[in-house]
Amino acid sequence: MHMADALISPAVGGTMWVVSAVLIARAARKVKTELEESRVSLMAVMAAFVFAAQMINFSIPGTGSSGHLGGALMLAIMLGPNAGFLALASVVTVQALFFADGGLLALGCNIFNMGFWGCYVAYPLVYRTVTRSGLSRKRIIGGSILAALVALQLGPFSVVIETLLSGITELPFGTFVALMQPIHLAIGLVEGLVTAAVVIFVWQAKPELFAAEATSAKLAVKPVVISLAVVAALVAGGLSWFASGSPDGLEWSMLHTSGHEELAAPVDGAHAKLAEFQSRSAFMPDYDFKQSAAAPEGAAEAPASWPAVNAGTSVAGLAGGAIVLLVAFLVGYGLKRQNRKTA
Repeated sequence: MHMADALISPAVGGTMWVVSAVLIARAARKVKTELEESRVSLMAVMAAFVFAAQMINFSIPGTGSSGHLGGALMLAIMLGPNAGFLALASVVTVQALFFADGGLLALGCNIFNMGFWGCYVAYPLVYRTVTRSGLSRKRIIGGSILAALVALQLGPFSVVIETLLSGITELPFGTFVALMQPIHLAIGLVEGLVTAAVVIFVWQAKPELFAAEATSAKLAVKPVVISLAVVAALVAGGLSWFASGSPDGLEWSMLHTSGHEELAAPVDGAHAKLAEFQSRSAFMPDYDFKQSAAAPEGAAEAPASWPAVNAGTSVAGLAGGAIVLLVAFLVGYGLKRQNRKTA
C-alpha cells in the first residue's frame, strides 16, 4: 500500500508530511517515558522483522492481486502504540529513501495510512478490547484478525481520500473505493493471521513481555530478539524470492480503475525535485542492484520466474533490514538517553 508521488498533489503531500511529523513528535515524547530500556533492542529487531516481512507479497486467490504485511498492529501489540508507530515510520522512511518503495512526496501519507490506523485505532479500540480479560490463543487470534481488518479498511480508504483531494481524475472515487476496500479486506485477513502467529510465538516464549507489571529495565528479551533477528534475516535473504509477482492491492485497484498499475507523475515542480533526490538516495531501487544503463529499446524482457532467485533481492533485504534495525535502535536509545539526562 505504498503510494507513489504520482497519486498525490504537493498540497496533500505537504499536509500529510506535517500530520505525520506531529504524530512522530508526539510518539517520541511518550516513548521517552513509556518504553523500558530493555525493549529498545526489541523495538529495533521488530522493525527489521516488519521490513523483511513486507518484502513478501502473498497472492490473493482468484483475484490476480497480492498483498503484504503492514506491520503496524503487530508492532503496537509488541511495543505499545507509540514505539510501534516510530518503528513503522522508520521502516517506511528507509524503504522510500534507499529502495524507492513509495514516493518521498507521499511519505507522510504512507506513514499515516500504514501506521496511524493500526497503532492508534485498531490496536487500542479493537485488539485490547478483545484481549481485555487476558491473553489466550483464541483471544489473540480473534483480536488480531478483527483489528487487522479494521486497519486494512481505514488505511486504503485514506489512500482513496488522498487521491480524491489531490484531484487524480484517473482514479474516480466511486470505482476506486469499490475496488480498494474488498481487496484489502482479504489482505487484512492474512495480516491478522500472521500477526496472531508472531504474537502467540513471542507470548509462549516470553509471557512476561505482555504482563501489565512488566516494567523492569532488567526484563530479559535477548532470546526473543535473537529468534526474531534470525527469522528476519532468513525472510529477507531467501524467502523474499518467493514473493508473488502479481500487483499489490493498490496497483490492482489502479489497474482496474484506470487501466494502468502506475500513473505518470508531473515532470516539473515538487514531484520532479523529489524524484531526482530519490533517484540519488535509493542505492538499490526496487530491492535490486541499481542498473548502470537502461536496456536497449526493443530488447526482449526476460520472462518472470518463480521463485525469483536474485542475489540483488537478498542483498537488498539484508542491507535494508540492517539499516532499519540501526535506525530504530538509535531512535529508541536516543530517546531513552535524552530522558535520563532530563530526569
